[in-house]
Amino acid sequence: MSATPTHGGRLIEAARRWGIPLDHWLDLSTGINRQGWKVPPLPDYLWRQLPEEDDGLDTVIRGWAGAPGNAGCLPVPGSQAAIQTLPLLRSPCRVGVPAPGFEEHARCWALAGHEVVPVSLAQVESGDDWLGDLDVMVWINPNNPTGMTVSRERLLDWHAELVGRDGWLVVDEAFATSYRGISLVPMSSAPGLVVLQSLGKFFGLAGVRAGAVFAEPAITGALAARLGPWSLSSPARYLMARALKDTLWQQRTAERLQADSDRLDRLLQDAGLPATRGTILFRYLEHPKAQLMVDFLAGRGILVRYFDNPSALRIGLPGDAFEWERLERTLQHLMNVVDQHRSDC
Repeated sequence: MSATPTHGGRLIEAARRWGIPLDHWLDLSTGINRQGWKVPPLPDYLWRQLPEEDDGLDTVIRGWAGAPGNAGCLPVPGSQAAIQTLPLLRSPCRVGVPAPGFEEHARCWALAGHEVVPVSLAQVESGDDWLGDLDVMVWINPNNPTGMTVSRERLLDWHAELVGRDGWLVVDEAFATSYRGISLVPMSSAPGLVVLQSLGKFFGLAGVRAGAVFAEPAITGALAARLGPWSLSSPARYLMARALKDTLWQQRTAERLQADSDRLDRLLQDAGLPATRGTILFRYLEHPKAQLMVDFLAGRGILVRYFDNPSALRIGLPGDAFEWERLERTLQHLMNVVDQHRSDC
């Protein structure tokens, strides 16, 4: 396992490698909403004032996510902060992580001295026998990068088995916003259940670094102690509260993203590729020539994400009509290059 996993973005690195100026790139590598929530002007006092934890933000988060009153609710500087810190709250144990899946989970549990056990999606699809060997299970719902989901009922079954031996179920819901009936936040007061959510993907506010952890108060309290005071900045707290209150924008955005995700799937199929999987923010496609496709697109200033196990690519949604046209025009030539490479081999 790499000590420094690669992630989406990294435009500066791509610009250097391909010799294309930064402002000429279309970045579809991250699964971040390119028509994100519009950030209003910020009051000047936010830059001079230390963050105040009694500003009502936790009440706003609870109401938005449906958290019970007896659950802990901790605003954090992006779910990455929790991913890095949660492993420090347990003694070394056996931790299952989805494979493929967001690699920071495996990396951070391993760095904290735990034994990381990859759990393939095929194993998850076939049954739950593998769960008996684990003390902690980390699940990403929907999965990043494949989009695979596990039902709330099945996750609760996992949790019941794990907590019976003082284990944890950690559910990363970074891509779950707008998915009905899958979030475990309403059950997050239960012992040994930890749920992570973020503003980065659906709201298109990755740069703000704002998220939340829901769990029993003992866990959120220990996590808060590890993170220390003022971990979430005053501007981030201000913007998070207002974005979460904007329910009309959220409803309209969920409808648009679903339509755009379907549109991207059709566009890829029209280019000669098979049907895709994914979420409302990205499409995921396994293909033996995925690296060739990623390089072809990068050579034309379109950055998408490559995965090598299995060979696959993940592509996010364009943000406006010009970006859609640019992607469609480029995809029209993509399969010609793949077919030519196949015949040359």
